[in-house]
Amino acid sequence: MIDLLFVGVGLFALSAGIWRAVRARRTGAGAGLAVSLIALGAAFCFLSNRAQQFESEIHPSLGRLLSNLATMVAAYGIGLTVAEISGTRDRGRRTRLVALGVALTVLVVTFFSTSDLPRGVGVFDELYRTHPTLVVYVFTYTVYLGFAVLDIGFVAAVTIRASGGALRAGLALLLLASAFAVAYLAGKVVATIGALQADHPVKALCRGPFSTLPCTLDVGFPAVSVLLIVLGLTIPAIPGWAASRRDAKTLRLLRPLRDHLTRRFPEIVRIDPAGPSRRERLLTAMSETNDGLVLAGVTPAVPPTTAARLVRDLPDEPSGTEPPTAATEPFAADVARLRAIARAYRELERTAAPEVTGP
Repeated sequence: MIDLLFVGVGLFALSAGIWRAVRARRTGAGAGLAVSLIALGAAFCFLSNRAQQFESEIHPSLGRLLSNLATMVAAYGIGLTVAEISGTRDRGRRTRLVALGVALTVLVVTFFSTSDLPRGVGVFDELYRTHPTLVVYVFTYTVYLGFAVLDIGFVAAVTIRASGGALRAGLALLLLASAFAVAYLAGKVVATIGALQADHPVKALCRGPFSTLPCTLDVGFPAVSVLLIVLGLTIPAIPGWAASRRDAKTLRLLRPLRDHLTRRFPEIVRIDPAGPSRRERLLTAMSETNDGLVLAGVTPAVPPTTAARLVRDLPDEPSGTEPPTAATEPFAADVARLRAIARAYRELERTAAPEVTGP
């Protein structure tokens, strides 16, 4: 059950991260979010029991170290992403990066300085009293994550007031995720102190993620927190994704109409490139198409079917006609009008009978 939960949440985070990475490569934005999601997914996959059994064949308890390092990288990335959303991206950025580097270094050094680490599942409860390096390890991990989580929660709480819609829903989930993460870290501190004070500390094993209160704090809450973080970081991107899909559909629909108009009136083609985003390419295509319609004598008052016939009947050769002035339209109305004309034009092209030439 625990393996299923960890791997399921991990694969979900990895999928969301890869999708964000592909989008970031295309748009040039959101790379930090992609890294955060991929790191979170990797952390949970590293932490599943079966994965830890395999990783321990390379080095005892290696899976625990890898998952902890990935979790810290994810916390750093999430903090940057939330700061970017709130408009405070550059504030404290160097401090966050230095803190991450120091914490990662301490974890790696103390881990490999510790002898007699357990094989299989990396649970250190029995070793805290006899291995001070592990106390430093868990203290560094807990303190770093604690500050990172509080930073994320604080920025989300401040930003949520001025946000709305999908962004507000995403920030609310991030705030709730921070609460679960704080509960997990508090439980980890209590468990570590208890293991240090016990004469014969016992290895904590869980039959399920919510089987006992310690298991809920140590296993269930981290999984719930990561799930909420993934949802909180993904939900604000949904409106943009939907708009991008609509823009792509409009571009495909406009292509035959625009191609015909640019062949007839080559002067309407923009000299500057369209730009990296799909919305910029759509705006350029719409501007060129509008200019071509004006040169073809199509005014906004002309019905879409009539406009499509006028465009189709244009000779496929350049013209020296000077463009008259035309009134501008709001973007949404312009999109609707051009799409209607483009649909009618494509329908005319599809249904037009082929010309038959005589002998």
